[in-house]
Amino acid sequence: MIPIRDNVPRVHPPIAVLVIILLNALAFLYTTSLHGRELFNFMHLFGVVPARFMAPDWAMHVGYPDSSIPLLSYMFLHSGWLHIIMNMWMLWIFGDNIEDVMGHATFVLFYILCGLAAIGVQILTEPNSPVPVIGASGAVAGIMGAYLMLYPHGRVLTLVPIFIFPLFFQFPAILFLIAWVTVQIISGLLQNAGTMAPVAWWAHIGGFLTGMALIYLFRKKDRCYYCYNPETKDYDKLEDL
Repeated sequence: MIPIRDNVPRVHPPIAVLVIILLNALAFLYTTSLHGRELFNFMHLFGVVPARFMAPDWAMHVGYPDSSIPLLSYMFLHSGWLHIIMNMWMLWIFGDNIEDVMGHATFVLFYILCGLAAIGVQILTEPNSPVPVIGASGAVAGIMGAYLMLYPHGRVLTLVPIFIFPLFFQFPAILFLIAWVTVQIISGLLQNAGTMAPVAWWAHIGGFLTGMALIYLFRKKDRCYYCYNPETKDYDKLEDL
């Protein structure tokens, strides 16, 4: 399922979202200039290798520098065009409304915390992995978890490709997001059983749950223009898709 747009209006320009997308794009374009051993070394230095943090003696032996920078830099690296496009598109769809309720600087802090929690969960679930974890998926999942808590009443226009036929459906946001995180959980369990490709599924889950847990600490009530409120019914102002 690919979200096309949601119907929750935004009030303020999503400056932080645009800056994060720009930084990801610049980092990706830089990595496209690297090849072979140069690209391998770059991803190992600035991606998160779980074993590097869980087995420091091994990491020192094989030559990893003692640095915590990868815990931040991994969020801005991607493995290919589809990887970055999907992550940045999900951020664009759901991030503007979350930035609306926080303000620009607070949104950046929230985004980073979700990304840190996401990689923490991934490290704990695969502590011996020597494979770099890269991508904004965990941080973006945090944004999606926050969206679920604030805008369950929203609707998401979604592309569902059936073979070669593109079909479009309007899904309630709560249904779309619960379906998304359910797929992550199932995929993570299947990967643990050895039947799925190596993807940081647990980072997605960790980021999503972190976003759900932290959103009420970070939102500013006077900026929660279209948040779900069964008493005031302000959410009735939502736009039609």
